[in-house]
Amino acid sequence: MQVQPYVFFDGRCDEAIEFYRGALGAEVSMLMRFKDSPEPHQPGMIPPGAENKVMHANIRIGESTILASDGRCEGKANYQGFALSLTVADAATAERLFAALGAGGQVQMPLTKTFFSAAFGMLADRFGISWMIYVAP
Repeated sequence: MQVQPYVFFDGRCDEAIEFYRGALGAEVSMLMRFKDSPEPHQPGMIPPGAENKVMHANIRIGESTILASDGRCEGKANYQGFALSLTVADAATAERLFAALGAGGQVQMPLTKTFFSAAFGMLADRFGISWMIYVAP
C-alpha cells in the first residue's frame, strides 16, 4: 500500500512540472493531456480551450511519486491543511533545495538548526504548495 499526494494545479500543471524538474530534479514517468483521453469527456468536465492541459501525470521526486493534474482549470488552486515533506541527507542539500523551492514563493520558517534536525524549514512555493525541508538525523 502507498499513499501518494495528488495535486491539482488548476491550469498550471505544465509550469509546475518544469519548476520541479529544475528545483528538485523531478522526472515525469507518465503524462496524459485531456485531448489524449481514450474516452470522450462528459459535457462541462473541462472548460473550452483546456484540451492541451494535463489530465494526469506521475512525477518522481527522489524515491517518491506525486500525482498531478490541471483539474478543472479554473485558476483557483487552494492548498490548505497539508505540506509535502522533503527529507534529505545533509544541511547543504537542504539549503540548496530550500532556495530552489522558495524562488518566487514565501518562506514560512527560515531553514535553521533545530533540536530535531541539522536543518529544518518551511515554505510555500510559487504555486502555493507548502513544503517542509528536513535533514534526517
